[in-house]
Amino acid sequence: MNSMSLVIPSPIEESLANARIKVNMTKKYWVYILTNKSNTLYIGITNDLGRRIHEHKNKVIKGFTKKYNINKLIYLQEFLSPYEAITAEKKIKGWSRKKKMTLIKKFNSEFRDLSASF
Repeated sequence: MNSMSLVIPSPIEESLANARIKVNMTKKYWVYILTNKSNTLYIGITNDLGRRIHEHKNKVIKGFTKKYNINKLIYLQEFLSPYEAITAEKKIKGWSRKKKMTLIKKFNSEFRDLSASF
């Protein structure tokens, strides 16, 4: 008979694991890229993509996207944790424009406005 050890998590470990599962099932985080007619890029992060795109398109918040009329969603990527999304956003922001454009073209070669579907 094989001897196998059974690891029983403590109540705290089990609660934390359950909390992570609940968060992952209910929360999504998005890294997205918007552009305008001049092909200026904006990279952002949100936990409510529909709301955030609405804010950009309707120029609700003062800032870069309002100033440069950046309102066309051309890339998005979903994450289950804010840490992963923030890490990806920072990584993409550090890339050259050429590398960002390669990413977008692989995902959306025609640069369609992806927000038209929601």
